[in-house]
Amino acid sequence: MKKFNTQAPFSSRFRYAVLAMLFIIVAGCSGLRLAYNNGDTVLYWWLNAYVDLDRDQKGWVREDIDKLFDWHRKTQLKDYVEILRTGQKQLQGNITQADLMADYSEIKQRTQALLLKAAPELADLARSLKPEQIAQMEKKFKSNNDDYRKKYLSGDQEKRQQLRYKKAMEQFELWFGSFSSEQEAVIRKASDARPLNNEIWLDERMRRQQNVLNLVKKVHQEKLGKDATVGLITTLIKDSFERLEHSERKAFFDAYESSTAQMVLTVIKIATPAQKAHAVKRMQGWIDDFNSLATQPK
Repeated sequence: MKKFNTQAPFSSRFRYAVLAMLFIIVAGCSGLRLAYNNGDTVLYWWLNAYVDLDRDQKGWVREDIDKLFDWHRKTQLKDYVEILRTGQKQLQGNITQADLMADYSEIKQRTQALLLKAAPELADLARSLKPEQIAQMEKKFKSNNDDYRKKYLSGDQEKRQQLRYKKAMEQFELWFGSFSSEQEAVIRKASDARPLNNEIWLDERMRRQQNVLNLVKKVHQEKLGKDATVGLITTLIKDSFERLEHSERKAFFDAYESSTAQMVLTVIKIATPAQKAHAVKRMQGWIDDFNSLATQPK
């Protein structure tokens, strides 16, 4: 990328955007390859919505995204295949909560590796941003937070529990197919057992956003060079992953992760052989797609 001397965005929302881009699995087995092959465009438009890229930025930002995807295709997809194969074995064996937590840790590590790989390119983008683009990013953060409040902070406890349960069921049905009413009742109980505090999650979002804005302002005000900006972004990435372990809210985060793993374990335990076979087959479809994607150019 080019060398620039202005500002910088990075947010944990980038992490989720990249994950959505790479694991657009919700598109279904038949659509995974198409979704992945268009993921660079998805990421580009996501970034553009946050900072309103100018004419000069658009060209090299697209090039950098293409390079990131090329690296990911060549070096990471085979590892995803192994993760899915492990999942197939676990579904057909006697999976434990510890297994699920280990799987979660593995995914976090791979996500962090992806973001750290992108740090130099993020630094270039960071240093190219103009004051009005920073303002656009701040405006976008505020808009997203307003949407979050409307969706997740409205209504009573029951409404919030129902919404969270519905989102979980969408994922479980993707993997296992339909559930009986008896199974749904068990899953709802496990879902409601998770601690619920959407105010905490909103506060964490706003904390991350403020960290991003602080980084942006520091790069802009001090006219930081490439290496210094990469260092700030790298630290921000690592801190965002480590916060769950060192936060004053660690007890809440630990309880949430543990109870979520227990919910997933509950679903697996009550799944019928046919439902597990459905999940194994879906995983195999993704395995085949990832293997194909890893060996072919876009």
